This record gives sequence, structure tokens and C-alpha cells, in this order.
Amino acid sequence: MKRQLTHENTLKVKPLGIDTYREHIIFMRSDCNICLSEGFAALTRLVVRYGSKSIVATLNVVHSDLLQEHEAGLSDMALSRLEVTAGDFISVSHLKQIESLSDVRSKMYHHKISEEAYRRIVDDITKGLYSDIEIAAFIAGCAGDNLDDEEITWLTSAMVNSGATLSWKTQMVFDKHCIGGLPGNRTTPIVVAIVAAAGLTIPKTSSRAITSPAGTADTMETITNVNLELEKLKEVVSLEGGCLAWGGSVNLSPADDILIAVEKALDVDSAGQMIASVLSKKVAAGSTHVVIEIPYGESAKVRSREQAMKLERCFKAVGEAMHLNIKVLITDGSQPVGRGIGPALEAMDVLSVLENRKDAPTDLKEKSIMIAAAVLELSGTFEQGKGSKFARRILEGGKAYKKFKAICMAQGRFEVPAFARYNTDIKSEVGGRVTSIDNRKLARVAKLAGAPHDHSAGIYFNAPIGTKVKPGQVLYTIYAEAKGELQYTLDYVKSAGPIIKIT
Repeated sequence: MKRQLTHENTLKVKPLGIDTYREHIIFMRSDCNICLSEGFAALTRLVVRYGSKSIVATLNVVHSDLLQEHEAGLSDMALSRLEVTAGDFISVSHLKQIESLSDVRSKMYHHKISEEAYRRIVDDITKGLYSDIEIAAFIAGCAGDNLDDEEITWLTSAMVNSGATLSWKTQMVFDKHCIGGLPGNRTTPIVVAIVAAAGLTIPKTSSRAITSPAGTADTMETITNVNLELEKLKEVVSLEGGCLAWGGSVNLSPADDILIAVEKALDVDSAGQMIASVLSKKVAAGSTHVVIEIPYGESAKVRSREQAMKLERCFKAVGEAMHLNIKVLITDGSQPVGRGIGPALEAMDVLSVLENRKDAPTDLKEKSIMIAAAVLELSGTFEQGKGSKFARRILEGGKAYKKFKAICMAQGRFEVPAFARYNTDIKSEVGGRVTSIDNRKLARVAKLAGAPHDHSAGIYFNAPIGTKVKPGQVLYTIYAEAKGELQYTLDYVKSAGPIIKIT
């Protein structure tokens, strides 16, 4: 039976089949009685209620017969959150002034704001009170060097408190994170497998791609289930000592996932917010010991060793304030790691290393061993300088692959990903030696091909620095799930200028 309301500010729901991603949108006619009496205009933020449920939605005004005067259209996400269907009656009212927006405006003018201000902002973002435009304003206000260590700590703490937190029976819980910026570089699944096989606890929750062609969660989703509920995650860790899950599915630092979605649209990574994002997820996941990798290079996210060292200092300072034991590894970020760039292609690299195949990418294997060794030595159980030996023995002896498959099966399935249907080779026009690679342009190629949205799209890379090439030799292969995307990508490759420099 349909719920009917008699309040004058009610409208009948009409689903319009409009996907607005995570943004709640309400559509109303310009001449409907509510718009006229309340003075609502386009982009007004409104409170929409149905029974005990409510959301904050942005108004889009309709000047056609798409809707009747007594009807309101809702975006797919708004319909889902309110749990309404066609014919249900909703009430609409003004949104009260959001006090924390004054804190955002202050931050935009480069003022230091208080710990309580960050708590207000993060709470309101988590409650859905901010539009994407307002979230973008907060992100912009925190960009550059506009957050000091104390503010990053306050933001981290507020983000931790915005969602669930995990606790574990063991005193030491391990994690690792790479700040990104390099195509490929999918070390996490290999490191987790080695560390868990060594008997340590490593409940890895990872993010999806922000500005890259793939995040660890995107890559793992081509092999196993990553959207684990909290109890399922705990069960997997209890059985296998580790997991490889998407952090968003277990409500860890949910404000971070909202910020990431807008950062992705802006193609922006703020250093301060990035540190808060990383460490809030680690604290919320119950981690006590964390290895952070910071690659640097001319076309990486971090451009110089000096910048990397500055980040290292900040990670350690904020980590100490959040009671985390942190080790930072500053690594070479001059070129991709592995051959695959894109979820399925990176997953193929991971499996080839774990299976100890002869054709597995050596750089990915060696970096994974190095990071796993750092985690093992951070535990104090393995002697300093000996972690690499143990990590290699676990990997090459097959224990890591066995553990990886066990984790995947505990999460619900184990599948081997496949290549996309369409592909084309990019060949060298000259002979010589590869001397440099533009990581950002290469990542752009993979994203234009469809990654990470299309899991099997991306690049298979054949030309690391130092490679001798002949005219006509394949530098990389582009994979796409549609002909149109493949052609669009090729148009970019032709106009982008040098991506791989050969001299």
C-alpha cells in the first residue's frame, strides 16, 4: 500500500531513470506549488523525506511536461537511499544553514582552522549535507601546502571517527600502502600473500582508483570478491591471516570515500588530504605497523627526492600522533612497474609472479619482495637485513601463491582474468634505446582505453628504460572493450607527443 502524505509540501514520486552517480538530485517543475511558495530555484539544496528516511538533494528545475505539477523526479541514487518507488509521496523542505561551510570558506582563504572545525566538516560530509561543489571547495582549500602537520592529524582523526573501526586479537596488525603515481606497481596482493604466509596478520583494505588506471581493489575484483561486509572480512582474516578487500564496503573512514569520488572527478591529489586519507584507513582498520612506499620521478606523483623526504617526515609525524609505527620506503618512480596497466592486466602480472612463471615481470617481483621484507622486519620477529631472504623463500617456495588462493577462496571465488576483445600495437618509429617514460601520459592512455571502469582495458607494456628497440618493434599494446574507445585512445597517442623517449 502506498504511503500518502497530506502536508502541503508533498509531491508524488516519478522515477526518471537518471544516473547522477553518488549525487542526490530532485527534479521539480518551475510552476509547481512548492517551488512557487517556497521560492526554490535551480541548485537549491533541499531536505527530502519519506517516512523516517531523509536525504539532502540538489534541485534541478524542469520547464517541460516531463513532470506534472504534483510530481517530483528523483535520481537513481536518491530513489535508492530513500527506498521509494513510483507513486510514493515525499515531503520537501528547506535545508537549514550548514554552519561548517564557514570553516570551509576560512580554509579557502588559507587560514588555519581548529580540530573541532575539521570534525564538523567531516561529520557534515558523511551525513550527506554537502553537495559535490561544496566538497570540491573543501578539497581546493586543503590543496597545496595549506595543511600543517597538526591539521592533517585533526583531519585524520575526524575521518577515522566518521565510520566503523576494527580491532583484532593480536597486538601487532600490519599494512602497507603506496601513494601511487606509477602505472602498474601492483605489489599489494603479492606482499599480503607473503606476509600472511609468514604468519603475520595483515587485513588489507584498499581503495579504488582515484586518478590512476587501477587501484588494488579494482585489480583484485577481477580475481575475487572485494565488497566484503564487516563480519565476512573478519572471518577471512581469522581463517587466513589476511584479506584483500575494498575499504568502502566495510564503512572504514566513509568520509574519505566521498572525498575520493570528488578528487577523482577533479583529477586532484592534495598531499595533506592524501596523508589523512591513507592513515585514517589504517587506523580504522586496526593497523599498528605500516610500511609506506613513496615513488618519485619526473612524471610520478612525487617529482623529486626532496618532496618524497618531506612526505616521509609528515607521514611519520602524523603516524606518531595517531599511534602508528611507520616505516617509509622511498623508491624509483621513473617508469611503470610490471607490464600490465589496468585492473585485469595488472592482475595477470600479480598471478605470474605468485605462480613463479619464468616470464613474470622481474621488477614487480623484486619490489614486492623488498616491501614484504620491510613489513616482516617491522614486526621484530625477523632480523633486520634478513627479511628479504625469508620473503623470497616464501614466494619462490610456492607458499605465497597457496596463501593468495586461500584468501581469494575465503572471499568467495578465484578467477583468472582475460584480455579485452580489441587491441592494437603501438610500435617504435625509430631504433635506439629507451631513455625515459612519461608515466602520466601512459596512464592517460590506459584510462582513455577504458580502465578502470572496463576491467580488461588498459596497456600491456614492453619497453622499460634501457630496452634496445628496432624500428617497428612493439612498445606497448592497448586493450579496449569497445572499438570507439580504442580509436579515441589512438587519436590521443598521435597528438600527445613523446610518451616513450628513444635515443
